[in-house]
Amino acid sequence: MELCLGATRLSERRTDQNGSEAAIIERCRRQDVEAFGQLIDLYQNRVFGFVKRMVPNAEEAADITQEVFIRAYQNFGRFDARSSVRTWLFRIAYHLCVDRARKVERTPTQVGLADQEFGEEIDVSDVRWQPDQLALQSELMDVVEEGIRSMSDKLRSVLLLHDREDMAYDEVAQLLGVPVGTVKSRLFLARAHLQNVVKAYLEGDNGQ
Repeated sequence: MELCLGATRLSERRTDQNGSEAAIIERCRRQDVEAFGQLIDLYQNRVFGFVKRMVPNAEEAADITQEVFIRAYQNFGRFDARSSVRTWLFRIAYHLCVDRARKVERTPTQVGLADQEFGEEIDVSDVRWQPDQLALQSELMDVVEEGIRSMSDKLRSVLLLHDREDMAYDEVAQLLGVPVGTVKSRLFLARAHLQNVVKAYLEGDNGQ
């Protein structure tokens, strides 16, 4: 089956005759192609946004996003609803991105803080990183995006899932298969790294 992620064939239809995502999921379990198309319409943009920040090449990110939904369709019978379908789709996307990084033998660039993890849980201030407030100009936005790209996959994925996708700590932990304390420590390091990148840019700009 060919899944055209760019299509908007169902965008103007009602999400479901009952307006229920649960009904769509139940139909997907029965390999209902139209229902799965509705599921794609619901989640493709968010999955692509996450993948694109994990994989900078837009064309490759689109291919991976396509693969996410192909695998989801092929394996929907294994979805047991213990997690949300969103978490399930992002888990597939995350593992595909990690597999891609391994295949190209990419070594993540380390800037500033080392990619270490703390042995004890850290109390992370739950203040969302908001790029629309941070990026007061396009050049600063580029610096922020470059700061995200320069992180390791472990730090970048936690930052995007928690701060951009607004997933709770326990949901991110379930998705990545790590303890909540590990999620918090990685998030702390990711935010600190990003702050250092932006600070270095602003101080350099002010010094000119």
